[in-house]
Amino acid sequence: MTMYELQIDDMTCGHCASKVTKTVIELDATAKVEIDLPTHKVRVQSDTALVDISEALADAGYPVVASTTV
Repeated sequence: MTMYELQIDDMTCGHCASKVTKTVIELDATAKVEIDLPTHKVRVQSDTALVDISEALADAGYPVVASTTV
């Protein structure tokens, strides 16, 4: 599994965090998702490619503005 750190500026509340988490889990049921709302950062541990995660989040209304592999 790979760990990614994503910056999602449009994620501003608990509902947003829940939607982001749900979107990632729908792609990979075994993914681990950690949300840090104050910094708008999401850490995802998953076997799914970063591009696929980013596309799914953008489709859900939460575009990734920056990402790194941790």
